Amino acid sequence: MNVHSAIQKRRSVRRFDPNHRMTKKEIDKLLSLTLHSPTAFNQQNWRFVVVDDTALRQQLKSASWNQEQVTDASLLIILCADLKAWEKEPMRYWRSAPENVQEFIVPAIEHYYSGLDQVQRDEAMRSCGIAAQTLMLAAKSMGYDSCPMDGFDFDAVGELINLPDDHAICMAVAVGKAIGEPPPPKDMLSLDDVVVTNTFD
Repeated sequence: MNVHSAIQKRRSVRRFDPNHRMTKKEIDKLLSLTLHSPTAFNQQNWRFVVVDDTALRQQLKSASWNQEQVTDASLLIILCADLKAWEKEPMRYWRSAPENVQEFIVPAIEHYYSGLDQVQRDEAMRSCGIAAQTLMLAAKSMGYDSCPMDGFDFDAVGELINLPDDHAICMAVAVGKAIGEPPPPKDMLSLDDVVVTNTFD
């Protein structure tokens, strides 16, 4: 499936075949494609918690207002933002770059984020959002459906996955085989409603 088709056919699916299992090869391919998502300064500040423990999935379902996709989807991924990725050995993000680039970019990373907690959080959340869309489009291209989720108790889910103090949960994405036909496209605003040329009036 090409990119145009994946974008147009992607739907937020909530009913998945609970008996379907994705292979490890499929999961690895899906996550490897997601790693191509862009991040500022190449800091790759997303972390993907792949939940395959059945008992943990059931607990997460309870913390997600008993939404069936949490347990029924073949794959449940909780996208977390490492808020301090920018300061964790930033040279590793640029190890293949020329020395003059490294000498410029690594201090620039510290200058851009140091002491600015909101900037760090905003950046990490943007990165996770981009990665989530990449993940869902990649899943569609592989013949799978998905559902982005933020309908859960963030604190409870954080406790269940033992979220580190310097991380934040962005969202979850359920991936699997849909039951029945996907929902029809929702009403979309026109380009005139959402595109602003140069400045707002």
